[in-house]
Amino acid sequence: MRISRIIFFNPASSARRTPVLPMSLLAIEAALEGRWPTVIVDGNLVEDALETLEPAIGGDGTGTVLAVTVMPGPQLEHATPLCRELKQRYPGLTIVWGGYFPSQHWEAGLKDPAIDFIVRGHGEAVFASLLEHLESGSPGLESIAGLAWKDQGRPRSNARPPVPHPAKLPEWNFESVDIGRYLRPTFLGSKTIGLHSSYGCPYFCAFCAVVTMVEGRWMAWSAERTAEAVRRLHRDWGADAIEFNDNNFFVDQKRVVEFSQRIQDLGIRWWGEGRIDTMMAFEDTTWREMRDSGLKMVFLGAESGSKDTLKLMDKGGSVSPEMTLDMVRRMREWDIVPELSFVLGNPPDAEADALNTMEFIRTVKAANPAAEIILYLYTPVPLAGALFDQVRASGFAFPETLDQWISGDWLDFAQRRSDLPWVGQKLQRRIKNFERVLNAYYPTTTLTSLTGSRRLLLRAASAWRYHLRCNALPLELAALHRLLHYRRPESSGF
Repeated sequence: MRISRIIFFNPASSARRTPVLPMSLLAIEAALEGRWPTVIVDGNLVEDALETLEPAIGGDGTGTVLAVTVMPGPQLEHATPLCRELKQRYPGLTIVWGGYFPSQHWEAGLKDPAIDFIVRGHGEAVFASLLEHLESGSPGLESIAGLAWKDQGRPRSNARPPVPHPAKLPEWNFESVDIGRYLRPTFLGSKTIGLHSSYGCPYFCAFCAVVTMVEGRWMAWSAERTAEAVRRLHRDWGADAIEFNDNNFFVDQKRVVEFSQRIQDLGIRWWGEGRIDTMMAFEDTTWREMRDSGLKMVFLGAESGSKDTLKLMDKGGSVSPEMTLDMVRRMREWDIVPELSFVLGNPPDAEADALNTMEFIRTVKAANPAAEIILYLYTPVPLAGALFDQVRASGFAFPETLDQWISGDWLDFAQRRSDLPWVGQKLQRRIKNFERVLNAYYPTTTLTSLTGSRRLLLRAASAWRYHLRCNALPLELAALHRLLHYRRPESSGF
């Protein structure tokens, strides 16, 4: 088959007006090095994805490859019926899925007749090899590491692909998309955009699906290349703020220092994700360079107020609640906001775990009132370990078909909103009520529409509840949040 065109498709992921730059598609496209005609279609930017895609396919679809990146939740809900409809209308169309969801749940994907192939893990080399096979029959499907395919109608997956070093991959072609449509106002700046400068994370946390994707590896662009990408976005499109979506931006202290020094003249603001124990080891001179370069907030996985739970999570021997407190105090000195995520409701005793962590969060806020708090309920990932084994022993199992995955209950699960049997509805209400009171007494700084007077109103209305630990039925705070269009930190800033 001669490939006439490749359509990269990013399914709609949310209702927000300005979407996130489809960096995974830019990376895959760049890796093809112009060998085939390509176009990127973002479902977040078009009124009707089907109407947009049809003219680009042509004929019965033969010669066209539709490459779709899929996350669980809204993207999966959008991509599944769309691909089915396209396959029915264009039976010659080759549909390839990649991304987080199909990498983890490839069997469920390949059971659907609409999907021909799945690229698992980092797909730059995998996708190029698949295209070569489609055109010439070589290499054989069984020899393409990272490919899942149908062997006589049955789902089959080859071994995981090696993770390519991002520094050895071609630079992205930003002109393939309309960068201006991805610039959005956030608390960081009026023209904020995302960027990804590294692969993976060198740690093995038991609740994190990144582990299965990279197995403890971390590879990055150089500080020079990262700074040049930022400089170009600033120079050519006016970007004044960068969100680094790396799983762990701050692994290499020397790289962080050099990067910070290279962008200090730009006057931008930036945000990234890191680990508490790694950044606690940073020297004061590093913190000074980061602050002077415009670093305003760091997302950190505090995860729990319990040493025992942290041990179950495999967070590492040095991570502890005490270290979290040391970190938030240190960041207060440097005027950099810690954005702390906590995972509540962990087995074996979900209630004790949640109550312990909620009390610890109050201690964190006393140490640094500016700290942003992100609360999640523990949801399993397909990763061997004590946490997942305990949940699986209770009868938990992932869906086996796409129809099950896009049902209401599993869509909620993918977005951490479902009723989880190991947590229970009563405890989930307690956590939600605590979160409501916490967000009223300490309103997020990431919501730019929340003026000073509105913050004072929320704080005054919630003060008695917060100090008396009276979180039950905070109906008046729920009404105030609706009135003020309050959004939680994880949705308001990014």
